[in-house]
Amino acid sequence: MFEQHPYGKLISEYIQNEKYPVQPADLYNPIKYILSLSGKRIRPMLVLMGARLFGKEDLKEVVPAGIAIEYFHNFSLIHDDIMDRAPLRRGQATVHQKWNDNVAILSGDALLVKAYQELGKSPADRIPSLLQVFNKIALEVCEGQQLDMDFEKIDHVSEDEYLNMIRLKTSVLLGGALQMGAILAYADEKQQQLIYDFGVNLGIAFQLQDDYLDVYGDPSAFGKQVGGDILCNKKTYLRIKTEQLIDGEARAEFDDLLSSDTIEDGEKVSRMKNLYAKFQVDRYAEDIKLRYTDLAYNKLEQISVSEPQKAELRKLADTLMHRTR
Repeated sequence: MFEQHPYGKLISEYIQNEKYPVQPADLYNPIKYILSLSGKRIRPMLVLMGARLFGKEDLKEVVPAGIAIEYFHNFSLIHDDIMDRAPLRRGQATVHQKWNDNVAILSGDALLVKAYQELGKSPADRIPSLLQVFNKIALEVCEGQQLDMDFEKIDHVSEDEYLNMIRLKTSVLLGGALQMGAILAYADEKQQQLIYDFGVNLGIAFQLQDDYLDVYGDPSAFGKQVGGDILCNKKTYLRIKTEQLIDGEARAEFDDLLSSDTIEDGEKVSRMKNLYAKFQVDRYAEDIKLRYTDLAYNKLEQISVSEPQKAELRKLADTLMHRTR
């Protein structure tokens, strides 16, 4: 799908041609490993698409900023997987599982440094603006991750709190990637803001789809442990909505599933899915996903370029909202 897109191939070839020192092996091998897994390369592709949208012809000048986004994204995944104790990433063992926590932490740190090295290869007059956006979204991603961890310690999270968390943890990176492309194409600040807002709203819809796939996706296609959010009592939109609607005996069942540590994994996932079905929370999730998708398209429509120039982003958005992985 995305891997066969010309931009995806351009990004993948750049990464494959990157040379790393042989030693220390436990610093560089995990970096090569995480980057070799079959990720969709959506975020770096968005940098290129943002630049093309505003008429940038020479994408060679844009690729390093896209690589910086990809390196930052994978750095965050390595560290997130440690925090979540996740066993799988893209269908393969996570870095901390394949090596150990200490190796994963340090190799993730090195990947973040490499992101800044790549950003420094951008045209000199664009670097200050790129850094301003990159640093802002990088810090917001950290804020979102901390909020996500904070949610584990509190009993109740509202819909608005959850949507703000996923905006920070997931969506600003998509919006920022597009904005960085616009910066490299010398788009004005109004156009930069519109493309950023398009990406952020699309990103929220993307994460809501991810929540849905975690419960209802095909394990062989999804690439992660299906039902993983249920097993670790993660406060996703589906769970938050269920908690709002639930009552009576179903409430006792819900509370039991959250508190018991003796229920087998398969049974817990099955019983929680039954509660989701009873209160039709999948429909609520679909409705709110479509709401944010519509907001994204509205921002795209306001951008002052021709409709044919927008076709690539429309196609990408449609694909993301109907994906199975």
